[in-house]
Amino acid sequence: MTVSQLFNSQTKTIAFAAGLLVLSSLVSRALGIVRNGLLSWQFGAGETTDIYLAAFRIPDFLYGILIMGGISTVFLPLFSEFFEKQAKEAWSFVSNILNILTVALLFFSGIAFLLAPLLTKLVAPGFSPEQQEITMNLTRLMLLSPILLGISSVFSGVLQYFGKFLAYSLAPIFYNLGIIAGIVFLVPLFGIWGLGFGVVAGALLHVLIQVPAAITSGFRWQPLFNWKDQAIGKVLRLALPRTLAAASLHVNLIVVTAFASIISTGSITIFTYANDIQHFPIGLIGASFALAAFPLLSRLFAEHQMQQFRDAFALTFKQVFFLVTPISLLAFLLRAQIVRLVYGAGDKFTWDDTRLTAAALGIFAFGILFQALIPFLARVFFAMQNTKIPTIVGIASVVFNIALAVWLVKVLGSPNVFSNFLVAALKLQGIADIRVLAFPLALVFSGILQAVLLLLFLRRYIQEVMQKDLYVSMAKTAGASFALAFATYTILQLYGGAFTLRTYNEVLSQFILASLGGSAAYILAAFLLRSPEMLYFWSYLLGLTKRR
Repeated sequence: MTVSQLFNSQTKTIAFAAGLLVLSSLVSRALGIVRNGLLSWQFGAGETTDIYLAAFRIPDFLYGILIMGGISTVFLPLFSEFFEKQAKEAWSFVSNILNILTVALLFFSGIAFLLAPLLTKLVAPGFSPEQQEITMNLTRLMLLSPILLGISSVFSGVLQYFGKFLAYSLAPIFYNLGIIAGIVFLVPLFGIWGLGFGVVAGALLHVLIQVPAAITSGFRWQPLFNWKDQAIGKVLRLALPRTLAAASLHVNLIVVTAFASIISTGSITIFTYANDIQHFPIGLIGASFALAAFPLLSRLFAEHQMQQFRDAFALTFKQVFFLVTPISLLAFLLRAQIVRLVYGAGDKFTWDDTRLTAAALGIFAFGILFQALIPFLARVFFAMQNTKIPTIVGIASVVFNIALAVWLVKVLGSPNVFSNFLVAALKLQGIADIRVLAFPLALVFSGILQAVLLLLFLRRYIQEVMQKDLYVSMAKTAGASFALAFATYTILQLYGGAFTLRTYNEVLSQFILASLGGSAAYILAAFLLRSPEMLYFWSYLLGLTKRR
């Protein structure tokens, strides 16, 4: 098979497509961690990294609300609908929306370019005038990325329809490779501007990797620009609620960045690095299971098969709970090892930076399960053709998060019972300023609120959605998780008593032994407790082996 044939191959089954996407997500997120590791080794948690991460906020905001929160969620269903009727009409729709979207992104990016001085002051009010100047110019450079990623999102929808998931799944990987190349090769030549060039190069690769497969699928660009077309109106109507929800999320990140810029140098970096690690299981498991369950839930609800709907909901909920709970515990217990291995290998990331980032990750660990369930719970409502509840709940949780963060920054700014408890519990003795921990704390509580509210509203719409077997399964998972925590903690103490843990290899060995030992204890306990999820995954693996 030639390279061209490989890139244009179509996946034949949903299972294979899902596996490919999970693998792609795993590689892409791993590269994201590598990217952050390279940044920390080269710049530490200092001024340069803070500027780079702050400059990302406005381009990310445009991409998040116009693309991820809007077009990408509604393009595929409409393209599918048009293609079933007439292929020519569908391809005209693709060109029309591609052209309109490109012009819209150019317009909004142009506005952001002109308003960059004001936007920079909003995003990073704590920066000095010199830092704000650099942030402003870097933001302007990286405004090219949402334009390119917006174009790429249309091609992504086309490739998903035709089952060409290989090229589609490679796009985010090449995006991160472009940024990594910027860090490794361009930063030594251009300094901080090399980071911006790497982002733009990654976005360009995101587009180019998908274009050939889109062309072989039948795409031919047409000079269409009919913004009065009924299809465009339908896109806007369907995308608006999700756009509002996405906007609230990115406003949240901008507010956090603004507060972090006021606190101290490195706060933006510490928060972002810990947040990126916690998003690894959220994206890999929470988002993947949500996407996999969405079509089935939509069909069952449309066909009024409510008992099957409840069963599908319970199955997915239990599987996410079973997979994410042990990861959350490992993230908490091994937080220091994870941060030291990923970010602390170089001499630029200080020991205090490592301790604060580990503390932030430890706090995030308590909310990983809830954050992983939120994408699934939201899509349950989408399957019921209800976008209002997730949007209202999402906005409410963001408002709560911002208010709580403001209050916690004040609380952690001076010694008191709560701040002293955090210092003792997270081993932060000797660090004068721990206010950056206000942001993971606020996000954890707001995430719990959002997940609980979604569940409560769901119980009002779907009676008996939380069935007895779901609670039994959760109890067995909790029991197995206790075994994991005990085994992991024991190994950590025994290994830490035998070795100094001063070298990278010693920390790596401790991490591998503790994580493998804890995982083995979890699996064994789950088997002994007859966890239905453990038995299901085991039978699935045996089935794969037999098919070979």
